[in-house]
Amino acid sequence: MWNMSSLLFILSLMTGTLISISSSSWLGAWMGLEMNLLSFIPLMQKNKTPYENEASMKYFLIQAIASILFLLSILLAGMMDFDFNNYISYLMASALLMKTGAAPFHFWFPGVMEGLTWSNCLILMTWQKIAPFILLSYKIHMTMFFTTVIVLSVTIGAIGGLNQSSVRKLMAYSSISHLGWMISAMLINSNYWLLYFSIYVILNSAVIYIFNNQSIFHLSQTYYNNSSPMIKFSMFISMLSLGGLPPFLGFLPKWILIQNMMSSQYALLILIMVMTTLITLYFYLRIMFSAFMFMNQEVMWYNNNSKINLNTMIMGTSMLGIPILLMMSFL
Repeated sequence: MWNMSSLLFILSLMTGTLISISSSSWLGAWMGLEMNLLSFIPLMQKNKTPYENEASMKYFLIQAIASILFLLSILLAGMMDFDFNNYISYLMASALLMKTGAAPFHFWFPGVMEGLTWSNCLILMTWQKIAPFILLSYKIHMTMFFTTVIVLSVTIGAIGGLNQSSVRKLMAYSSISHLGWMISAMLINSNYWLLYFSIYVILNSAVIYIFNNQSIFHLSQTYYNNSSPMIKFSMFISMLSLGGLPPFLGFLPKWILIQNMMSSQYALLILIMVMTTLITLYFYLRIMFSAFMFMNQEVMWYNNNSKINLNTMIMGTSMLGIPILLMMSFL
């Protein structure tokens, strides 16, 4: 349960992000990022376990390095001639990408996720990405640098999740894959990024709510979990929707992005992104298939409670994509 100090830190965390995105100077944005970082560290220490200590130390060191690089790029931009500005913007972009956990700056992300509670995992995968992404949107252009980051993010996000038995690490690699899509959405249009990010937050929240509710941390727990078939079904529908399987809601932003990138002549890039997304769908389907195969081994009595209604609503959110996609296909 959240206490008063947790609420204070959450408020401070949100204020830091709002300062960053509304600042008129780079230095103000840096101050907001630092405030955000120093508010999240105490939230990570919720249960004071050794795993949380390790995760918060990793997170602090990486974010501090990224902040130093960001501050260095601000100072260099003020001191250097105009010729160096291209390299400085790459340094600034690298610092911001390190803060989000995009590949090839992703190595800290699965390790930090592994040591956190589900509520902190949700904050790390959603809210903590807002400020760096909006700051990145000021400097982003379709260059070889960003193309490489997109390709690496979707590839590492797909391959990294294949041999994972930890659900938190699986979600971390899924997040890295989505980051590649979000960066490409930002390159096309900020509105597409906003749509993608909003749907990603909704689906992520739905999946993490079920994981937290059922205390699922490893894949083996999904096989022999004595929850009702409705809870299991809503969990897997939400996961497949998060993976971007048509015709669920998660496919909607990907479809819009595929259309726009094809019309912008980025066919090879979108081909790589779609192919790697199929790999992420493969490991989601593998979990789902195994869990449903084991369902006939389970006890056939369940404790039906009021939470079933919320799970039905979560499943309905993912199913919402079906009528939307049907309407779009007829337009």
